[in-house]
Amino acid sequence: MAHRPGWWRPIPNLGRQGAHHVETFVAAYPDLSRRAASLAPYEAVTAQSVPRWSLDALPADLDGSRGRFRAPRDGCGLAATNDYQAIEAWLALHESPHTARAYRREAERLLLWAIVERRQPLSSLTTDDAIAYRAFLRHPTPHARWTGPPRPRTTSAWRPFAGPMTARSTAYALAVLRALFGWLINQHYVVLNPFAGVTVRGGATRMPFDVAGRRPIVSGTS
Repeated sequence: MAHRPGWWRPIPNLGRQGAHHVETFVAAYPDLSRRAASLAPYEAVTAQSVPRWSLDALPADLDGSRGRFRAPRDGCGLAATNDYQAIEAWLALHESPHTARAYRREAERLLLWAIVERRQPLSSLTTDDAIAYRAFLRHPTPHARWTGPPRPRTTSAWRPFAGPMTARSTAYALAVLRALFGWLINQHYVVLNPFAGVTVRGGATRMPFDVAGRRPIVSGTS
């Protein structure tokens, strides 16, 4: 620190005298300074990274096998035992690879947000959670954890979002998620659609077309 003249100038209200006191303290406790320096990179990484869990192998308390709004198992039309498997079953309905890719992106973003920010599975989300997710899409925070330039998903630099979403993109994402939960209700996998009635000011007022441009999203078809 003492080897960087003027290091204190960008720090508001510190001043030359305050900087001198800091330098004196650091010089008196060199071991403490070294330990703090070694901890800083670790803390920055752990605070900013999205956990690199495999979404098809989540911890039992987050995978949805015991989700709060799971329907009775004996009446379910799916072989899925957890939320990721249920999402995969829904995606398998769509023949267009472009549509399936777009829907997967929205479903997996929500799944990540649920387990990282809400610490609960997809099948435990409430309408309050859906409203919070709408706000999150407009302003994904913390930014260092959720946003960044395109990177391979297998790298630690990958982030789910490039930045804040527009009203139109947010409306599209919510429409996809309404369709997902609507289909899961029809299959008796869950009993609640948390995105029902959640709208976006300035977003699309009609159901968005699939990415191939053929027809609107409806539950279970493409």
